[in-house]
Amino acid sequence: MSESASLQALSEQQLSLIASELTESGYVLLSEFLPLHLAQSLLIEIHSMSEQAFKQAAIGRDNLQQLNEKIRSNTLHWLTGRSLVQQQYLGVMEQLRNAINRRLFMGLFDFECHYSHYAPGDFYKMHMDAFKGASNRVLSTVLYLNPEWQPEHAGELLLYSEDQKQLLLKIAPKFNDCILFLSDTFPHEVKVTQTDRFSIAGWFRINATVAGQLDPPR
Repeated sequence: MSESASLQALSEQQLSLIASELTESGYVLLSEFLPLHLAQSLLIEIHSMSEQAFKQAAIGRDNLQQLNEKIRSNTLHWLTGRSLVQQQYLGVMEQLRNAINRRLFMGLFDFECHYSHYAPGDFYKMHMDAFKGASNRVLSTVLYLNPEWQPEHAGELLLYSEDQKQLLLKIAPKFNDCILFLSDTFPHEVKVTQTDRFSIAGWFRINATVAGQLDPPR
């Protein structure tokens, strides 16, 4: 896929659906999100990486980050565009950023993301990706990279209402499905997985630049 092709990987129908659902519900679940060959290339890359390329995921932000495996036990690897397939995926998300800004005027400034690996027994307890007025993360995304996922594998993402009283979605991490949701609105958790579970978690951010530095940083 060329750079120009990657930038137009999402159809106008997809983009309009995303904008409409975000406006109405604050979240949207999409099947067959990426062109198949791009999703397959991401799957190949993540499976080609060594265990040493992944680091233990932390909770909290910036200087408040800490490891707590009672809350979160997965590992991650940040995407930097070092490979062609990473460049292509980031190009798709740039197309999405521009389309959402045109339609919803959200002021999305940039996008950050990482590969996420949940080994058997891993989980992430209920949490928020952002707190109102305290983070520049605005819109969360998760792309799943798990072919032939079966119900007995567990590892679902549970998305709750803002008051945590209602379960809105129970999402099996099926290959090339993608969930987008407002970062400061929906508590969510990842249930214990029974097999290796792979995804790309990402966040669109607004520009909270202070003295030339994005605030807060990754």
